[in-house]
Amino acid sequence: MLLVHPVDEVVKLLPVLLISLVVGTQSGNHTFGLIVVAVLVAYALLRWFTTGYRIGPVHVQLRTGVFQKNLLSVPRNRIRSVDVESGVLHRVLGLSVVRIGTGQQSGHGDSKRFELNALDSALVPALRAALLAGHREPAAPVDAEAAQLGADAGTPRRETEIAHWTPAWVRYAPFSVTGVLTVAAAIGLAFQYGLGKRIADSSAVSRGVDSMQHLGIAAAVALGLVALIVVASGLSCVRYLIAFGNLRVTDNGKVLHVSHGLLKIRQTTLDRARLRGTSLREPLLLRAAGGAHLDAIMTGISSGKGQSTLLMPQAPRAEAERVAAVVLGGDHSPVELAPHGPAARRRRYTRALLPVAALAVATAVATALGVPLGWQAWAGLAALAAAATALAWDRYRGLGHATPPGWLITRSGSLDRSRASLEADGIIGWTVRQSWFQRRAGVATVVAATPAGAGHYEVLDLPADRAWALIETVTPGAGDIWTRDT
Repeated sequence: MLLVHPVDEVVKLLPVLLISLVVGTQSGNHTFGLIVVAVLVAYALLRWFTTGYRIGPVHVQLRTGVFQKNLLSVPRNRIRSVDVESGVLHRVLGLSVVRIGTGQQSGHGDSKRFELNALDSALVPALRAALLAGHREPAAPVDAEAAQLGADAGTPRRETEIAHWTPAWVRYAPFSVTGVLTVAAAIGLAFQYGLGKRIADSSAVSRGVDSMQHLGIAAAVALGLVALIVVASGLSCVRYLIAFGNLRVTDNGKVLHVSHGLLKIRQTTLDRARLRGTSLREPLLLRAAGGAHLDAIMTGISSGKGQSTLLMPQAPRAEAERVAAVVLGGDHSPVELAPHGPAARRRRYTRALLPVAALAVATAVATALGVPLGWQAWAGLAALAAAATALAWDRYRGLGHATPPGWLITRSGSLDRSRASLEADGIIGWTVRQSWFQRRAGVATVVAATPAGAGHYEVLDLPADRAWALIETVTPGAGDIWTRDT
């Protein structure tokens, strides 16, 4: 355990360490570098000796700090999830990192994050069960054995595997922007540290540029795009393998357990009592390949805020839908969504084609004034109009909702389509919203408020006369006064 913290501190302060080594090399005196390493190791050891935790019957407490003592206390009934990570070093030493999620975000950084680093992996399963048991059962003190923790957490339930990763899923990895962003970040770092200029001035790049000039601009651009796609796809596949390899999702009727990763293994435990639904996300490229993501909608855990609710990474859409049905329980086979009518369709085409129409008018005016634009401008406008029409068609095709007993299902979007299945009992309020343009079109947006996931889920551009009827169907009594008045 004592080895982990020094290594972590050395890795975090590696730039400072490298600078000290360079200074020592130039001066011929390596004492300065050795002093820096000794200080880092001593500080890391002090951090380990001054860190402790305690699981009480009502609160979980974490004590940290070398020069300034901090005591973080979390009510056990506020614990929403328990994440477990094991990097390469941790796995070699039989250790794990345990993080407790409470669904609350803080602007104080790491000082407000409940994290137990370098914990014996043998204690983790029983500790996780005890933490998720809330305050209903007594907990063992900090120095108790794993057997006592297991007894406090209750008898373990049998786990059933509901999903596991297969190597064939790697084919979905390139259908994201992760690889492109990685390439862009690498290029930015190269130029920031002066490597980009050296590479650009190298003889190999000069010969490549000369060859490109002989091919022509169009061929050079096409070849560059192909190279970018190949490199980005390779990086996406590598990242996907490292992050999501060996994914396994299990269910014991009380908690969902998600484990994934090759080098760094991450395990997330989600309390079923706080499960309020699922969110199936289908970005355009991934949807074209027949894939989807799946996330859980959990009470007290916000979406996209660093707290993991992942159930399935990029995977076949049919498999993601099957896992969603199993997680939600009961009969949750895909249901047919109700369309939102001609007004919603008209709004999508209008909003997509109006900017193109404005550009066409500007092009016509410029041509009338004698500006030589040529046929290329009109060809570009035609292509833009075709793309806008296709986008509007796809946005309307993805728009819909359903209200099976006890649930609200809503879907929207094109470039980043998502379908949320939200439990009716998890909805705490309703809003019917209309902009000036929506009132003219006779449609409205119904917003379901919930303390889970994104905090609210919308049914976009529903005919206004059906808005409160939908609310009454999902939450009987909530829209009764409005349906009687109409």
